Amino acid sequence: MSTATVTSARPGQVLADLVPASRVRDAALVLGGAALTGLAAQIAVPVPGSPVPVTGQTFAALLVGTTLGARRGFASLAVYALVGMVGVPWFAEGRSGMGMPSFGYILGMLLASVVVGALARRGADRSVWRTAGTMLLGSAVIYAVGVPYLALATGMSASAAIAAGLTPFLVGDALKAALAMGLLPTAWKLVDKR
Repeated sequence: MSTATVTSARPGQVLADLVPASRVRDAALVLGGAALTGLAAQIAVPVPGSPVPVTGQTFAALLVGTTLGARRGFASLAVYALVGMVGVPWFAEGRSGMGMPSFGYILGMLLASVVVGALARRGADRSVWRTAGTMLLGSAVIYAVGVPYLALATGMSASAAIAAGLTPFLVGDALKAALAMGLLPTAWKLVDKR
């Protein structure tokens, strides 16, 4: 009888690497990350004057990228995006497809998962302030893709797209970063105690 045990942390690891390696583990992590992002997208609050709602999906996408690493994080967000593009209604507000003005944010999440995953592999999720910087950089990457896409998809000017697709979300992003600042370093401390 064999039992899976969590290995101790080493430099160059992300949290997912602490679970014994196998293809089944990687597939489960990728699918689980996609499902978590899809569930978090259902937490959606409309923003007056904006076609983009406040959701939990950006936080989930950054968390997935950070905990799974760049490759698995990207794969997970790619599954999320592809499944939503073919019709599963798990984008924000139960939407699917590519025709919505907020689809650029989903594309940005793909890129952001690679960035935060690569930083996490370098230990950027192990302290409070480095985690904050990682989450803020990941959010900036999402906006760098999402806001121009919003402008193109809706015909908004750049300033109108910033007002509708960036400014209303800054406070929420700060709260998400604060949550990650507590969550990720705490997870590493718990692992280090084992």
